[in-house]
Amino acid sequence: MNFTDIIGLFAGTCVTISVIPQIIKVWKTKKVKQISLKTFSILTFGILVWIIYGVLKNDLPIIITNSVSLCLNLIMVYFIIYYEKES
Repeated sequence: MNFTDIIGLFAGTCVTISVIPQIIKVWKTKKVKQISLKTFSILTFGILVWIIYGVLKNDLPIIITNSVSLCLNLIMVYFIIYYEKES
């Protein structure tokens, strides 16, 4: 792994973990009224496209960080849909 890959992993990790505080807050409060399903849906789709791009370029940092990000954002989308029904 070269320096460029390390920078890519670091950047991807920062972006990936940014959604974790929101997931924790929603999980604890079960409130999603102020969170946009459309925004998280578009973001999740964009992350999926990044994974495809990473696969096509054989770029492991893009694949790894966006795969984790995809899972986290899918959790958030699920929470929005699930807790929106309970409101």
